[in-house]
Amino acid sequence: MTALRPERESEASYGEQQPYESYEPYVPPVDEETVALRLSDLPERIDEPTSPSGVSSASAASGTTPGGRAARRKAAKRRGGRHGGRPAEPAVSEEGPEESSSPLSRVEARRRAKARKPSPGVLASRAIGEVFITTGVLMLLFVTYQLWWTNVRAHAQAGKEASNLQEEWESGKRAPGEFEPGQGFALLHIPKLDVVVPIAEGVSNKKVLDRGMVGHYSEGALKTAMPSAKSGNFGLAGHRNTHGEPFRYINRLSKGDEIVVETQDDYFVYKMTSSLPVTSPSNTSVLNPVPPNSGFTEPGRYITLTTCTPEFTSKYRLIVWGKMVEERPRSKGKPDALVN
Repeated sequence: MTALRPERESEASYGEQQPYESYEPYVPPVDEETVALRLSDLPERIDEPTSPSGVSSASAASGTTPGGRAARRKAAKRRGGRHGGRPAEPAVSEEGPEESSSPLSRVEARRRAKARKPSPGVLASRAIGEVFITTGVLMLLFVTYQLWWTNVRAHAQAGKEASNLQEEWESGKRAPGEFEPGQGFALLHIPKLDVVVPIAEGVSNKKVLDRGMVGHYSEGALKTAMPSAKSGNFGLAGHRNTHGEPFRYINRLSKGDEIVVETQDDYFVYKMTSSLPVTSPSNTSVLNPVPPNSGFTEPGRYITLTTCTPEFTSKYRLIVWGKMVEERPRSKGKPDALVN
């Protein structure tokens, strides 16, 4: 045979028999865990809550999106970028958007300077607004002056004139007779209206009426009688508003109300008889010795009070007439109209 074969054992070895060693039967080790059938060990798993869309919170926290690569790309685009972040915003310097670190060209500098300059329309509106504000302030000051300050000043001047007049009467320095224009010579009392005001010669605004006094018509065609005259009409004028406004409420006088004229020697007491609510400023007949529409029919000793109407205007005149009822010397004391 040409095939290879193991060498034949020698005769000695073949003929001799070696003694056999004793062997114990193999018993596999006993393992309690492998005795019974059991499931293979699995890694512990914790159920994680899922969002309403079906994505677990762990996936949301890790930023991964379930699905394939296309789904993850779409989710990244919705979040604002490929990597899930917002696109970077251009940095703005603290000095403002108009300031730039790079120098501006002349054209750009001129354009920005022109943009900062207000337009003609803005300048015009500002000027008109300032004019309106200034006009309003001036009007407010004028109204305050007319309605408040003129009264304050006129009351002070009239009060001083009344005090001087009474002091002269007490000292005997004032002699009765003709008086200079603007010179005080009597006091007018209207008890119902709580009015006590000096009577001066003339009806000049500057010298008499604007100083808070009542003026006596004593010049030219408007000259009227004095209270001491035996017959005649004693005509007086006074402001109804501003400058002391002594005749403001003479429209409230009613028939029988007393009007008293106090002079150095006598008290002349009149009682209101009638009035003319509205008449023209040119109606000088109200100062006649027997004025028409007054109710007087014959000469007597009358008094006429004239003032402007309506209030705060000088468009018309308000007239009040009265008739003398008593002539009382000062030596006999005050009349009842001033005592009660």
